Amino acid sequence: MAETRETVILGSGCAGLTAALYTARAGLKPLVLEGHEPGGQLSITTLVENFPGWPEGIHGPELIEKMKEQAARFGAAYEHALLNSVELGAGPIKLHTSNGEIETRTLIIASGASARWLGLPSEQALIGHGVSSCATCDGFFFRGKEIAVIGGGDSAMEEAMFLSRFATKVTLLHRRDAFRASKIMLDRAKANPKIEMRTNTVVDEVLGVEDKEVKGLRLRNVATGEKSELKIDGLFLGIGHEPNTKMFADKIDLDDEGYIRTTNNVFTTWKDAIVPGVFACGDVQDRRYRQAVTAAGSGCMAALEVEKYLDEHGQ
Repeated sequence: MAETRETVILGSGCAGLTAALYTARAGLKPLVLEGHEPGGQLSITTLVENFPGWPEGIHGPELIEKMKEQAARFGAAYEHALLNSVELGAGPIKLHTSNGEIETRTLIIASGASARWLGLPSEQALIGHGVSSCATCDGFFFRGKEIAVIGGGDSAMEEAMFLSRFATKVTLLHRRDAFRASKIMLDRAKANPKIEMRTNTVVDEVLGVEDKEVKGLRLRNVATGEKSELKIDGLFLGIGHEPNTKMFADKIDLDDEGYIRTTNNVFTTWKDAIVPGVFACGDVQDRRYRQAVTAAGSGCMAALEVEKYLDEHGQ
């Protein structure tokens, strides 16, 4: 078996790559396991206009590539591998991956959270071309246009209200006959004159695949079977995210939705005790902000804590 590494980073989005940059500059030669979605959610984002330092904006995949190059310059290595299981506890951390076993003294979990999608071929084809799962990321591009939001919980209400700042009309679609959002959030959305709500409604198809931009939706009323079309310019999914944490379910503390619980921003715990050498950053533990810049910030924090941990434990 190869020698034990100083640190391994799970995930290659903004959090993981920032952690890679900092640990590489500290001489720790980090190994980044890119995971099932290399680059994270930025890899399916078109123009990013809210990341500092890019006044004209930058395409998500390009931003990820530049971050990879920057970390690699200082010694970060990358491996396209999936994590199957992990052994924590006494001695080195053992990672069982699709490429074999890796031992490491520290682990930074930056595996992110994946947006929940409808799974329609037309929806998938138009992600980044009018279909989005992040209102704060992409809402600005729909100024003066009509859009739709899918969902029935607080997340969907928040998305709809935020998007109403830009859109001329927001149609909120929910498959059930009643919304499950909290009363206060539902009342706020109902009071917004730009938001129209439709219940018992599902999307059968997103229109505009041939034009490579959203043109509308083909809808179906699940109660009556009636079909209709809705002309819109953008579709936002407000049905939540799923953190990529299944392999840690019985090893570190997760909240009721599967997000990693952290203390002091990046320290992981198990039964409320600190897990030695294991840190988490980015969307895998951030259910509130989920922005590229906040992910990068927490990646920096995790890396600095890794440096401190290794110094204290005889690097």
